[in-house]
Amino acid sequence: MAVRVGAARAAFDPKAFAAFRFVGRDIGEDGLVTLRYALDDEIEFVERFELPAGTAVPAHARARVEGLLALLHWVAGVSYFKTAMPAAVRCETGTPPPATAALLEALYSEGLGELAYTNRLPSLPRPAFPAQPGDPRPRPRPAAAQRVLVPIGGGKDSAVALEIVRRAAEDMALFSVGDAPPIARTAEVAGLPRLIVRRRLDPGLAALNRRGALNGHVPITAIVSCVALLTAALHGFDTVAMANERSASSGNVTWDGIEVNHQFSKSLRAERLLRAAVGEATQDVEILSVLRPASELAIARAFARMERYHPAFTSCNTVFRLDPELRGTSWCCDCPKCRFVFLVLAPFSAPEHLRAVFGRDLLDDDEQFAGFALLTATGGHKPFECVGEERESIAAIRLLAADPRWSGHRVVRRLVAEVLPSAPDAGDPTAALALGDDHDVPPALLSAVREILGA
Repeated sequence: MAVRVGAARAAFDPKAFAAFRFVGRDIGEDGLVTLRYALDDEIEFVERFELPAGTAVPAHARARVEGLLALLHWVAGVSYFKTAMPAAVRCETGTPPPATAALLEALYSEGLGELAYTNRLPSLPRPAFPAQPGDPRPRPRPAAAQRVLVPIGGGKDSAVALEIVRRAAEDMALFSVGDAPPIARTAEVAGLPRLIVRRRLDPGLAALNRRGALNGHVPITAIVSCVALLTAALHGFDTVAMANERSASSGNVTWDGIEVNHQFSKSLRAERLLRAAVGEATQDVEILSVLRPASELAIARAFARMERYHPAFTSCNTVFRLDPELRGTSWCCDCPKCRFVFLVLAPFSAPEHLRAVFGRDLLDDDEQFAGFALLTATGGHKPFECVGEERESIAAIRLLAADPRWSGHRVVRRLVAEVLPSAPDAGDPTAALALGDDHDVPPALLSAVREILGA
């Protein structure tokens, strides 16, 4: 991060900036992507991605992916825009096409809804992006997927997604941003090649946060998707298959006229906005989510049968914290994500098996009750985490209530007594486990989705 003379302040004042600027972008022959941004003429940011080039990236290949590089530049800027959320944006490297502008306006507003809400801002940021003439056009459902790149994050969802693709694709590889231990372990169990991207945020961003910059959750899945698309195009893949489920479209709380959704960039709406933007950037690669027809509960049922992944995976987000001093090494067993994964796996697992995976039986610990109840929005709104719909959690409780392996556990007894009576008509397990029709999965992959995610 570069600071202009006179711009250094003891405290950072977000209100002092009028515009966020997209200054420059470049991809080198060695696969190094450099993205440049600025707040007014005072503070400059530089973010870099080290792509797995393998060999030199010639000029003609770099020219072919210019549209995807531009898309990544615009999307990744949200990490720096959020520091001040100025009213104006200046696209100095070119004007976005119409569908891309629509995507950006959603990511830079609804995608920052949680940040605005948790920072108690007066309203949602709503920057207006310039757009080329024309109207955004939705992209039709892809016809096929032959060479597929599957991003993995080390959790249960990406393991299920890669196994779906393994059944249907002619050729596939895995992809990750970074090499966190759960990601590396999952890739090792899968036994598939993997392309690894290294992301380097501007080193001054953390210091700016300490000085008073606005900070919080950003639409990270959109950034990862764009890096995966750029990598896929350079390596000859025609499809990026994400692991975003149906439940990701369900928000947490209504505020400032929108449904604030922690998982906005994983939602179906965001996926379709991104697919339309990708169609403007290239015809060489497509993006979709193979898990979109399914709930988290259905994915958990499928994952419970994939026991070879159980010692490898970790869904707890403490493992992925940027600050090494705060980073966990395994399940923390005291966060909404740990509780939710435990809850949805429990109906399809033996108690002793989950104790071995997590190190504790969370459903037999009275101190965990309030956290589990909150997954059903009992006692507040659904937590700002990657957890499923409230009705899915209720459905899981109903399944546990009928399961003699779990029905006597202390937290299960309390959930049945104190949560289920307030939701007599919610959480039908059959409905929660059924596959939906609102998705963009092509027929070749959909058959594998039904095979793996069916009963």
